[in-house]
Amino acid sequence: MARVAKKAARKAPAKRKSVTRKSPKRAASTSVDPAVAKIQTAVDKAQAQLDEHKKKLDAARKKAQAAKTKAAKSGKAVDKRAAKTAANGVTKANEKARTLRANLAEQKARLAKEKSLAAVRSLEAASKAKLTELEERLSSRASSDLEKAKAAFEAKWLKARAKADAQKVKTASRKLQAKAKAAEKKAKAKMRAIERKEAAKAKAKTRKAPAKRKTTARRGRPAKKA
Repeated sequence: MARVAKKAARKAPAKRKSVTRKSPKRAASTSVDPAVAKIQTAVDKAQAQLDEHKKKLDAARKKAQAAKTKAAKSGKAVDKRAAKTAANGVTKANEKARTLRANLAEQKARLAKEKSLAAVRSLEAASKAKLTELEERLSSRASSDLEKAKAAFEAKWLKARAKADAQKVKTASRKLQAKAKAAEKKAKAKMRAIERKEAAKAKAKTRKAPAKRKTTARRGRPAKKA
């Protein structure tokens, strides 16, 4: 019972390993280049044809060897002809095997070449993808940086403009105050001039009034004497 339990325990990890091996194959098959997959199919077909022909070649060799042994033992012309025919079959099978091996070698060479090209294409595609990603990231960052730059420039510009406007207001205020003071000074000067004229007129009136009284008195005195 203990041995059975140990065997069962040993078999369990083997099942787990088989599951883990299948998943990478599926992942690899999905990423195979189409051109490589096409030539790989041709290679597999050529390999299958060669393997199948090898079986026929082995069978033909066995048949030829058996026919040769039979002809040697019997010495009959029929057996000799059969042995020769079998030997010719082996020769033809060998020729076909060479053709199939040459075809397989050619397909494998094409596969190796296409894999190299696929590696280049994959590298180019990966490079383009990285460049596209970099462009998108830089473009997004540029937009963000532009907004930040705009905000910074706007704040700086508004600050400078506010300072310039404040200076303009201050300058305009000084000018207006100077104009107001000048106008006030001119108004006061006019008022003083008017006051002086009015004072002069008042003085002139006061001077003329006593002269009239004297003439009245002189005219009255002669009347008393009469």
